[in-house]
Amino acid sequence: MAQIEVERGGAVSQVSINRPEKKNALTADMYSALADAVDAAEADAGIRVLLLCGKGEAFTAGNDLEDFMRKPWKGQAVPPAVRFIRAVATAKKPIVAAVHGLSVGVGTTILLHCDLVYAAADTKFMMPFINLGIVPEAASTVLLPLLIGPQRAAELFLLGAPLSAQRAYEIGLVNAVVAPDALLPTARAVAQQLAERPRGAVLACKDLMKRAYRAEVERALSEEVSVIAERLDSPETREALSAFREKRKPDFSKF
Repeated sequence: MAQIEVERGGAVSQVSINRPEKKNALTADMYSALADAVDAAEADAGIRVLLLCGKGEAFTAGNDLEDFMRKPWKGQAVPPAVRFIRAVATAKKPIVAAVHGLSVGVGTTILLHCDLVYAAADTKFMMPFINLGIVPEAASTVLLPLLIGPQRAAELFLLGAPLSAQRAYEIGLVNAVVAPDALLPTARAVAQQLAERPRGAVLACKDLMKRAYRAEVERALSEEVSVIAERLDSPETREALSAFREKRKPDFSKF
C-alpha cells in the first residue's frame, strides 16, 4: 500500500497521505513522494488543479520524529521536507487542501501556500516547533503574522497553542468548516469548479496574488531552513529528541 496515493479524476490530481496507522506522520520518503506528486501535476498539461488530503483519522501528525532521527538533515543539500515545501510554495497551478483530525507542524504551515483550504469540524491545528528546539518552516514566520497579526502568530508559534477548526476559520486560515463526511465531497467539488474555469486566467490570477510577496517568501524559506539546520545541532533539540525517545518531559532549564 502506497503511503502517498495519487488519483486522477479528470483534470484534478488528488494526492492523499496514506499512513493511517501513524496518523499520517511524514517520513523522508513520504516527503519525496509528495514532492514528486506536486511536480508531476505541474508538468502534466492535462492536470489543472491539485487536491491535497489525508486518509484515516488525520491529515498529518507532522514529522515522523523516529524517522527524522534516523535521517537527519545534516549532509543533505535539499532535505525531502524542504523539497516538498518548495514544490507547493512555487506551484503555478491552484492547490486545494482538505484537512481533518490532527494537522500538526507542516500540516498547518503548508496550508499557507494552498489556494483554498477546507477543514472538517474535528480538525486540530498545532505548530509545536519551539517544543523541539527549532523554528517554524514553510515561510510561516512571514505568512502567518501577515494573515493573523504578530501577537496571535506568537501565541501559536511560541506557546504551541492548539487551534480549532472554527478558530482557524475565524482568523482566515481556512475557507470553510464542514462536517467530516462532507469534507472530501466539498473539496472535490471546489477543485472541479476551478478545473472548469479559464485555465490561463486562473494561473495569471494566482501569479498576481503571490507576486507581491514572492521575494519575501523566498527569503524566509531560505533563512528558516538555515536556522533549523543550525538548531538541529543545538543542546535544546538534542534534549527534546532524547525526551521524545525516552517518553519523558524535556528539561530546558539547563540551557
